[in-house]
Amino acid sequence: MAQLHVEQWGSGDRVAVLVHGITADSSSWWRTAPELARRGYRVLAPDLPGHGRSERWDAYTLEAMADALADSLPEAPALALGHSLGALLLALALDRLKPERTVYVDPAWAAPPPDGGAMVAMLRAQKDWDLERVRTALPRWESQAQKGKLTALAHWDPATLESFEGFTGYAPPAPAGPALLVLADPSYNIPPQRAEELRTQGLEVRVVADTGHVVHNEDFAGFKTALQGWY
Repeated sequence: MAQLHVEQWGSGDRVAVLVHGITADSSSWWRTAPELARRGYRVLAPDLPGHGRSERWDAYTLEAMADALADSLPEAPALALGHSLGALLLALALDRLKPERTVYVDPAWAAPPPDGGAMVAMLRAQKDWDLERVRTALPRWESQAQKGKLTALAHWDPATLESFEGFTGYAPPAPAGPALLVLADPSYNIPPQRAEELRTQGLEVRVVADTGHVVHNEDFAGFKTALQGWY
């Protein structure tokens, strides 16, 4: 299995792993990673297959992407945090990574909606965005995040969308260790009833009010508040 490109911040004794979502790359953590490094972590953020500086593949599956993630990161980090697709892949690789604490940010665990084809087409269309379109679509993001999104899209392989073919949703088992679910508001991936079910399974659930899917770029202050006690 090819190794993923991994960015690093800090040199602390504790390791934190950050896994981005689809169409993004490790630069998505431009504020989160330095914050964790200041708190004493060595932060590792991989570019997923077909994203950033990692290799493009002839074909993508969720299982193969999760394998690449596990093969590219050290076992037993103090903290593992994944967003969207990254949260799904993190969950699939959890038995190999064995983090002490796990944070899932608006994870892509729900089955695609009946109009899932429209959602795929919408994501694929982002490949043609320019900076003005990014700013229009993501007005609450800071300028650096908007520019990072454009660069990430330039390096993103839309064929990664094929990894969701046949996906019927993911139901995580009861967590073996501390696990936090940070949700957008509203969250289309984890609606309130599903969030309550996950809470009863042992996940702590926190919602960042009035945020879009990429919580850490929509409201970084609110995101930091949601992570209190989990650093």
